[in-house]
Amino acid sequence: MFRRRGETLRYQGPLIQVATGIFEAPDGSTFERDVVHHPGAVSVVPLLEGARSVLLVRQYRSAIDGELLEIPAGKRDVQGEAPERTALRELVEEVGMRAGRLDRLAEFYNSPGFCDEHSVVFLARDLEPCELDLQGVEEQHMTVEEVRLADVAGLIRSGAIVDAKTIIGLALAREMLAGR
Repeated sequence: MFRRRGETLRYQGPLIQVATGIFEAPDGSTFERDVVHHPGAVSVVPLLEGARSVLLVRQYRSAIDGELLEIPAGKRDVQGEAPERTALRELVEEVGMRAGRLDRLAEFYNSPGFCDEHSVVFLARDLEPCELDLQGVEEQHMTVEEVRLADVAGLIRSGAIVDAKTIIGLALAREMLAGR
């Protein structure tokens, strides 16, 4: 059985921590791995009335120095806040919508080879417009786009949608809606 034996903090930033972890293998040998600690995230598929289209955001992502078309999302940076509450807040902040219903679609680890970021993706229904509450410089410059669910597979195949949480959320939302 593998066991974590300890870790040494290498970097503490406003969002993440980077540590070197010491682990024990089943044979008793030890090894080190770099680990990024992240508070976790939520993402939301905002389903418009009629269940034929969703709202996506196109925003700049500094890690790739480019824009991505993605479902609204945000980090779980409010201590003790339930993922559902974070998801509802992100809808208001990014697309100016309040959800009357929120269904959990999935939970997943984004990149477990080096990071402990855990994400939860939701389907938001019964949307009502409200005032946007844009946070941060990227959100100040992002755009909101309506995308037909029928076009999602083609957008993924063409490379227009390459964000993992978006692919997961849209695929599961389409599957859930097909089975209703």
